Amino acid sequence: MRRSAPSATVDGRQPAGGQAAGTAPDLPANAIELKGLRKIYRGAHGQPAMEALRGIDLLVPRGSFFGLLGPNGAGKSTLINILAGLVVKSAGRALVCGVDIDRNPRRARRAIGVVPQELNLDAFFTPRETLEFQAGLYGVPRRERRTSELLAAVGLSDKADAYARSLSGGMRRRLLVAKALVHDPPVVVLDEPTAGVDVELRRSLWEYMKGLNARGRTIVLTTHYLEEAERLCDRIAIIDRGTLVACDETSRLMRRLDEKELIVTVTPSPADLPEMLQARGVRLDERGRLRIRYRPSRTRVIDLLDAVRDAGFAITDLVTREPDLEELFLRLTGRGAEGTR
Repeated sequence: MRRSAPSATVDGRQPAGGQAAGTAPDLPANAIELKGLRKIYRGAHGQPAMEALRGIDLLVPRGSFFGLLGPNGAGKSTLINILAGLVVKSAGRALVCGVDIDRNPRRARRAIGVVPQELNLDAFFTPRETLEFQAGLYGVPRRERRTSELLAAVGLSDKADAYARSLSGGMRRRLLVAKALVHDPPVVVLDEPTAGVDVELRRSLWEYMKGLNARGRTIVLTTHYLEEAERLCDRIAIIDRGTLVACDETSRLMRRLDEKELIVTVTPSPADLPEMLQARGVRLDERGRLRIRYRPSRTRVIDLLDAVRDAGFAITDLVTREPDLEELFLRLTGRGAEGTR
């Protein structure tokens, strides 16, 4: 699993709170369990019904940094809203930290904190009031509230008593993170948290969330930055048209592609390719380099290089390109990767 030292936060201090609730030994092995989860939106005014989730079975291991990806309309937001108690499922079972969302909805909601993509803050509340009000909604006793601690952790101590409407977009984003943590949930869901934010804020948010993850919290991330998911998440699930099409450790998912590319610079510079290289699928790029796609499970690199030499070329440079998550995403969904909500 990818792990980060818990020292970094949004403002460089230790993450707020002590040991996360998610590290308690009596919690189940999976932070989230879904079995046959379905959601059907009934059509209005004669419109046909739309099935947003089609029997999703999914396990999110406790303590993981879990990526939930999919194209626009795949069903990710519906799934998250069901877990958060904002949408009623049509069928199936859902548990958060072992708590059934139907049998004990209040306890299930206390186990999860959601950082939404939308900046849904009351413009006339200060950050301090926002966190105090949120803590009250979750029934956190005043003596147990960590308002000042959370504001310091996300770098908003100096804005604690300013109206939310005066905060920049980045500050509001950080306030949403603090708001999701007021009840100390063992599971934190980040729904497109870095959409439209600058590079510096994106980096600081991820350092903070990696610190929380290292202390035991389960992080569930949806993002349209696929390289971000590939770098951060130790496990990834891909949903398409309401169906789970892939779920595994990130490294194992990438190996499923079984494809690499050699980029070979040769002399003399080829004007065209000999037939023996064309037969192996070699092509020339715009810079006169040989590009060779191959399957590592079936082809040895040394055999490809020998073929290049046998064709009369001397190899002067060699680069290997690995497939990335975007390629896997496109193959599994058959759609563009420009949006993954």
